[in-house]
Amino acid sequence: MSQPASQKKPPSASLNGRRALPPNFSNAEEDEVPEMEVIGLMPKGFNLKDYLQVVNVNMISSDQEINKQQHHTDRYYNPKLIVRRGQPYYIQIEFTRPYKPEKDVFWLEYIIGRYPQVNKGTYIQIPLVEELKSGVWGAKIMQKEGNSVNLSIMSAPDCIVGKFRLYVAVWTPSGILRNKRDPATDTYILFNPWCQEDSVFLDDEKEREEYVLNDVGVIFHGNINDIKTRSWNYGQFEEGLLDACLTIMDRAKLDLSGRSNPVKISRVASAMINARDDEGVLAGSWDNIYAYGVPPSSWTGSVDILLEYHSSASPVQYGQCWVFAGVFNTFLRCLGIPARVITNYSSAHDNNANLQLDIFMDEEGIVDTKLTKDSVWNYHCWNEAWMSRPDLPVGFGGWQAVDGTPQETSDGMYRCGPASVQAVKHGHVCFQFDAAFVFAEVNSDVVYSRAMKNGARVIEQIDTTHIGKLIVTKDIGSDGMKDITEQYKFREGTDEERLALETALMYGVKKEATQDSVHLPQSDVDMDFEVEHAVLGSDFKVTITFRNNGQSRHTATAYLSGNIVFYTGVPKNEFKSQSFDVILEPFSSKVVEVLISSSDYISQLLDQASLHFFVTARLNETRKILAKQKTSVLDIPKLHLKVKGEKVVGKEMFVTVEFTNLVKQKLKNVSVRLDGPGILKTVQRTFKEIPENSTLTWEEKCIPRRAGLRKLIASLTCDTLRHVYGELDVEIQKRLAV
Repeated sequence: MSQPASQKKPPSASLNGRRALPPNFSNAEEDEVPEMEVIGLMPKGFNLKDYLQVVNVNMISSDQEINKQQHHTDRYYNPKLIVRRGQPYYIQIEFTRPYKPEKDVFWLEYIIGRYPQVNKGTYIQIPLVEELKSGVWGAKIMQKEGNSVNLSIMSAPDCIVGKFRLYVAVWTPSGILRNKRDPATDTYILFNPWCQEDSVFLDDEKEREEYVLNDVGVIFHGNINDIKTRSWNYGQFEEGLLDACLTIMDRAKLDLSGRSNPVKISRVASAMINARDDEGVLAGSWDNIYAYGVPPSSWTGSVDILLEYHSSASPVQYGQCWVFAGVFNTFLRCLGIPARVITNYSSAHDNNANLQLDIFMDEEGIVDTKLTKDSVWNYHCWNEAWMSRPDLPVGFGGWQAVDGTPQETSDGMYRCGPASVQAVKHGHVCFQFDAAFVFAEVNSDVVYSRAMKNGARVIEQIDTTHIGKLIVTKDIGSDGMKDITEQYKFREGTDEERLALETALMYGVKKEATQDSVHLPQSDVDMDFEVEHAVLGSDFKVTITFRNNGQSRHTATAYLSGNIVFYTGVPKNEFKSQSFDVILEPFSSKVVEVLISSSDYISQLLDQASLHFFVTARLNETRKILAKQKTSVLDIPKLHLKVKGEKVVGKEMFVTVEFTNLVKQKLKNVSVRLDGPGILKTVQRTFKEIPENSTLTWEEKCIPRRAGLRKLIASLTCDTLRHVYGELDVEIQKRLAV
């Protein structure tokens, strides 16, 4: 007995048997696909009207319909069908006549890019099947009514992520008949954290809601003693963002066949987020000069950055680590890869991944800025992306550290990761990619040493706990802070921590001290200091405490150096220097206070009002050097936001931004940016000046588009003052049906 025509295996569509094809790295480009692909001679009496022809394909793609609802893609501002791989979805095909399974043979085709090939995953032939099977492409007829056929389609959980073109192909004796190219039937296929067979599967619904669907986040900055927060509009569902993210992979020239793999995508993107060597999304700047672009502190989210890059094809100016991380997070979440922004306080850099930051002092105990090249960032932001790692041993999947900030090259490009966080914690730094670099960022030692005139190096102190003091991310379901330090490192001094360090040593990460180094024994005198918490523009004190724990009397010559620094720990210039002598009686303490006047620093401040203090003291009797360093971030005035009017979708609402200038000088050329995902698109206003002690007020009209708890975010920037933020949570109500 012969099979019904609907169950016959459709003939292979060769698309003219192309061979020796060039690279296929553009999702946007496409080849013309023939509507009639003739195979052999045209039979006598052949009439196209005898065969099925497509009248319309309904992609069932509205936000309220089943596809986007079940695939968690209803929040994308995009009229086309957006689905997640490895999960069934539905379409409806209308033919010129009723479908007859005993006579008619049709199938679906998905094509991406140019030069479609089955073995590359860029040409997908979807046959009709009796039952859908998990993990395999197939289409099942769910209902036939008149000339229409309703199909349920199952996609493969490892297919390419991108925008596919859909064709309905009908078999005829003379060849294959297809419908006309219709952009309305284009289908975006994304990663699927809800599918167990997908390599980005995440099994906790609250985590999926936070790390995939939340379009507003919190980024932590400041320093370990004064943690600050700012909200960031990821905006991964905004109009045009999905196409902008796909374009990034096109410009990276990532072959379409590699776009099914989150490891490849995240590694390529870590290079493309910065523009250091590949004309990527963002140009970085850390010199406090932003004449040709937007200061990093002015951005309130990723949307404007990605849309500008998409339209201009040129790097957007400017970014720093939290901006790179915010944009990278948008890219990953937009494609369906679970992602979060990480902040590492006291983050090591410029140490060649040798687990050691060298602070050199001269024989008098004063820091030698010419020899000291290593620095400690107040904080550094990077990303984590969730994925399996079949390229690594079992157990190293899960969160992977990826970093778009251009720091060091990896395989010839400025990028970092994906590095298994689990591998970093256990010291398995030999595993790709860049685990040794991330290990050094969170686990370096700070070595204070004196460079003697005879060339010898005397190690005065080794601080094993200064680096990676706290590693945090946004908490799930709230704007709170989640401490994840123990996901990167074991607690200091534990057996596990020792084993991780020894493992890293085994892989040759850490350099041994030079042979001419001498490590002096600890003294019975110790020193520490505290910096008074202060608001920008005010005076404050630095309090230094000396303790003599021995029975001998000591005298010390001490030196305090205050420096204006970038948040990366790199000094700009010294604004305060003061020497003083201290007499320490046996078993006693001595407190010295140094006054820092606002006039000392106000005219020299950089972006984040960051001040760095070095205090060194030489014990005259033993020549032993004591050294401590700390960073203080001054409090910056805030923006205040309030709303009036109806907080209802589709109704007018007014947002007011207020700022009072408490800085002891006039602010000029002030730029204020207001953002509110789901409430308003980013708007910006420039004000000529804000006199001292006066208040700026700006009111903006908007019409909310999305119900629920939404967030308004504002920033202010000028040459004198940056990193001024404000935010407000607003509950937007649904519009009642009339």
